[in-house]
Amino acid sequence: MNTSLQRGAAGLVLVAGLGLSAAACSASGGDGASADGTVTITVNGLPPATEAVNHQRFLDDVAAFEKANPKIHVVAHEGKMDPKTFAAKLAGGQLEDVFYVYFTDPASLIAKRQVANITSYLKDVPASAQLRPDLVKVFSDGKGGVYGLPSQNYSMGLLYNRKLFTQAGLDPNSPPTTWDDVRADAKKIAALGSGTTGYGDYSKSNTGGWHFTAELYSIGGDIAKNDGGTWKAAFNDDKGKQVLQHLKDMRWADNSMGSRQLLEWADLLQMMASGKLGMYVATGDNIPTIVNQFKGDYADYGLGPIPGGQGTLAGGEGYMFNAKASPAKIKAGLKWLTFKFDNPDRAATDKKFDADHKLPVGLPEPMIWTGDAAGKQGAATKQYANVPQENYKPFISSMSSVPLKVEPPNAQQIYAVLDVAMQKVLTDRNADPAALLADASKQVDTILRSVR
Repeated sequence: MNTSLQRGAAGLVLVAGLGLSAAACSASGGDGASADGTVTITVNGLPPATEAVNHQRFLDDVAAFEKANPKIHVVAHEGKMDPKTFAAKLAGGQLEDVFYVYFTDPASLIAKRQVANITSYLKDVPASAQLRPDLVKVFSDGKGGVYGLPSQNYSMGLLYNRKLFTQAGLDPNSPPTTWDDVRADAKKIAALGSGTTGYGDYSKSNTGGWHFTAELYSIGGDIAKNDGGTWKAAFNDDKGKQVLQHLKDMRWADNSMGSRQLLEWADLLQMMASGKLGMYVATGDNIPTIVNQFKGDYADYGLGPIPGGQGTLAGGEGYMFNAKASPAKIKAGLKWLTFKFDNPDRAATDKKFDADHKLPVGLPEPMIWTGDAAGKQGAATKQYANVPQENYKPFISSMSSVPLKVEPPNAQQIYAVLDVAMQKVLTDRNADPAALLADASKQVDTILRSVR
């Protein structure tokens, strides 16, 4: 996932239009304000000082925000939410008033009543009405209550090497959209020889289970389901077996996945950068890493929709509010968020900053906006794009038609279990997908017993 890049000092005029005036944030001392009406809020998400450009950009934004809102003082902390320490920070009074979360966090925090309900305050935040409903739903309780706002999201697609597609006689503007097509195209790419791999996949350090999940979602399957308040494993079925059998067939019958296995995150990026890998499931933010860290070329890579198209593993980030935050702090925090993160009127400023600092603009990332706000972001991206957007058209055109699905509860523990199934089918030609899934399902049921 791309790190959210923070805004510069321009575009302050929007603050006046957000409907949350400084006066509205003033309150008595009991409401979180000082005697003169100043409200101090703590926020996290400040990039570390080692990320010099983004760190200074964040601090510049704090200064610009405080200048426009003299009755609000922002105390910024480095770091993001760590689920392992969250409860202790909350109990000890050390949790920030406004804090960063991944999309996997809100449901649990809401259920445990560890976050504040902000629904009644959103009427004063016009920009929030243009956020994508499916993303706002991630921060909702299913009963109309909203507890946070999204700031960025991502979804999985099929990253592919356009140069290898051309060499194999395939159309680089038409990547495969079914898993049968992936298999057929992978065979053609592998047939180029010289150590070329048609399709790559992970099986180590939890990345195998992560990719199994993405591939299962793509054909309409599920990792876990909530049945009357109890979570149970849901992948030990025909769809789960289909995923493993498909990989087994490509690995052993077709020999299109190569002999090098037990791969983890950086391996496929390195292989793609070397020009020896045809395809793998990925998010768009893999592309700048391939280019910048592993010396690839933007022109060589395309992104297509997730094969199968029945669902795509999605994630993202946003901000929620400490359950102990006063109304004044919540209002001030919302004003901060809609100045810094959820602000379509600053899209052009954002993109110009990125382009000026040679950061990629125009990568295939789903936007968080609808309507007029989406139009503003799209126009700004087009104006300052510095990567070949035409390479990503297949993915972008599919975004509205492929349902987004978030990770299962206790995702990393589940992924570790499913790593084993992925390892077996990719390293043992006699592996039995049905037996592997039956064993994994029992282990995952145990993991899910702790979820409430």
